[in-house]
Amino acid sequence: MPSASARNLNNIKIFVLYLMRNINYPMNFATVNDIVRQNDYVMYLDFAEAFHQMLDSGLICEDGKDETGDTLYSVTKRGAMVAEELHRDIPPAILDQSLSCALRYLDFQRRSITVDCTSERRGDNSFDVTLTLKEQNKILLSTTVNVDSEYRSHQIRQAFRERPDVIYRGIMALLAGKVDFLFDK
Repeated sequence: MPSASARNLNNIKIFVLYLMRNINYPMNFATVNDIVRQNDYVMYLDFAEAFHQMLDSGLICEDGKDETGDTLYSVTKRGAMVAEELHRDIPPAILDQSLSCALRYLDFQRRSITVDCTSERRGDNSFDVTLTLKEQNKILLSTTVNVDSEYRSHQIRQAFRERPDVIYRGIMALLAGKVDFLFDK
């Protein structure tokens, strides 16, 4: 029987193969890493180890280069079979949520939306945190909030960099009046 660590690495492989197969176009290592880590199911070191093992075992393969010269990767037929046969080992809620997050992330990336976060200390030792999303020459979102500490400023900037699509959708929902989830019923 495999060790807990080996079972965990196998689940990570299945998880990565499932996402890559469902996205269904070649991606570079950094993009695969980003989509896999959209929620906290997989840590980077585990992902990197699983990725290289999948490459060595023929579950994924090199599939050309992108415009910057980075190697692109795709799921092989064998990898697609593994994902199809074994994805039931991972709770469906995790797979569904992860695929949804990955597709939203890729939509932002494909549209070349840039994320900018800045922080400026004010005279009263509070911080103005400015968050901006741009698509080419169009500003999709620009907002500044004032927070009480450098730590909170850092948290906001980090969260915005990690999940700008989620924050954007949340702000848009709030502005559109879809706020029932905020109130206890």
